[in-house]
Amino acid sequence: MHAKKMIAPIVVTVIMIIYYAVYFGFIIYAVDDVWKWLLGIVPVAFAALMIKVCIDRIKEIKKGEEDDLSQY
Repeated sequence: MHAKKMIAPIVVTVIMIIYYAVYFGFIIYAVDDVWKWLLGIVPVAFAALMIKVCIDRIKEIKKGEEDDLSQY
């Protein structure tokens, strides 16, 4: 029952990670050496954050908290 509700967060996470990787990949390709290292950290940080948020959301769905906005 919960499997269908977990598809959307996973799909959105994958799409956002791909988007940031491609976007920053083009930017990194266009800049000099020092900026490549600094800008390389940004998509990795975004990916890690998106994965953490997705895992948290999946845990909420498994607990039965589909409508987590009602808590606020």
